[in-house]
Amino acid sequence: MQSATFPKPLWQTYLLFLAPMVLSNFLQSMSGTVNSIYIGQMLGTQALAAVSGMFPIVFFFIALVIGLGAGAGVLIGQAWGARETHRVKAIAGATLLLGVLIGLVAAVLGTLFARQALTGLGTPADVLDDAVSYARVMLWILPSLLVFVLFTQLLRGVSDTLSPLLALIVSTAVGLALTPALIRGGFGLPQLGIQSAAYAGLAGNLAAMAWLAWRLLRKGHPLAPDREFFAALRLDRVILGKVLRIGLPTGVQMIVLSLSELVILALVNQHGSQATAAYGAVTQIVNYVQFPALSIAITASILGAQAIGAGRLERMGPILRTGLWINVCLTGSLIVLGYLLSHWLLGLFLTEDSTRAMAEHLLHIMLWSLLVFGFQAIVGGIMRASGTVLVPVAIAIFCVVGVQLPAAYWLDGQFGLQGVWMAFPVAYLGMLALQTLYYKRVWQHQKIERLV
Repeated sequence: MQSATFPKPLWQTYLLFLAPMVLSNFLQSMSGTVNSIYIGQMLGTQALAAVSGMFPIVFFFIALVIGLGAGAGVLIGQAWGARETHRVKAIAGATLLLGVLIGLVAAVLGTLFARQALTGLGTPADVLDDAVSYARVMLWILPSLLVFVLFTQLLRGVSDTLSPLLALIVSTAVGLALTPALIRGGFGLPQLGIQSAAYAGLAGNLAAMAWLAWRLLRKGHPLAPDREFFAALRLDRVILGKVLRIGLPTGVQMIVLSLSELVILALVNQHGSQATAAYGAVTQIVNYVQFPALSIAITASILGAQAIGAGRLERMGPILRTGLWINVCLTGSLIVLGYLLSHWLLGLFLTEDSTRAMAEHLLHIMLWSLLVFGFQAIVGGIMRASGTVLVPVAIAIFCVVGVQLPAAYWLDGQFGLQGVWMAFPVAYLGMLALQTLYYKRVWQHQKIERLV
């Protein structure tokens, strides 16, 4: 694990941090895709529809926990940079306990109101009973999922991105192996039908956490679940106040962005099923470019927090510049590949030539702007390292709600479907301009102090 003194060149530190994160993102995306294939192929389209109806509810709680993890990650990064291991444990313990309580509240409320929630989300009547059955199981295992997601985020605060990757490999392998076995009831296992993916996910999470505990204890890791760590599992009001001040805006931002995607999807749906299919295929490719860009921003935030904790404020500028250059190289390379291989990549999802041609045109309109998206995310990540969150998050939300959505509607009226995709670059350019302006005019002139 690399400390805030950064003995390696910054670009090497970035890449050592980034590589496991990018692989983790790939694994998570692949796991979701394969599970959907299992359910769709082995149980049918209605089963897939029943499972899909649960996604907005689960995403809400995951977004909330990711926000907590972002806030705690900044505090842990600063404490780790200052070499204060006891503070690292205190922050992690308080955050994890809050995550467990959120999961338990979600489990109880979700079980009581699952049917009402799914009905409110418009779940089709012919799959509602199956959806409710799946939702209740999923919500009861939600605490374990949230703890797993949260703990892997906390590990990154001490520059450990390898352990989360290895744990995710364990979780994914167990889950993907068990899902088809539980669907069919093979190897002496019960036949669980639509609930199979949920139970397989639970088994994967528990196996990964057990393996992770063994690994961290064996290595004498600062976040190993030892006696001192369990003693730190208490709701420290001061620590949690700081975690929530940084983390809640991030969680709210994720929820707003996901809701805006639903609005865009509704706009696309008006152009017919071909447009909807093209949207789904383009989104799949965009995700594989966008996640690495976000990983660079997370890396910049953690390294910045460690530099602040170590009292090395002169490192903030180089951390920002290195992140921007890596965005040019990594995200830029993926964008170039996306353009060069777009016809083949879209052919993996789309079989009709006319739909693939439509998707390729839409992808070409906005793919380049993911480089701009990466730039603004890195600038925001650097500011988050010091605890400055509200304004960067407000800028992102404004550019989506106040710029992208109105632009999408107006451009749709002017240019048709392609106008919807023109709105993405408009929003990302707005984000970059406003984030950079705030960074240069305000943030750089503020006194940066440790939060812990």
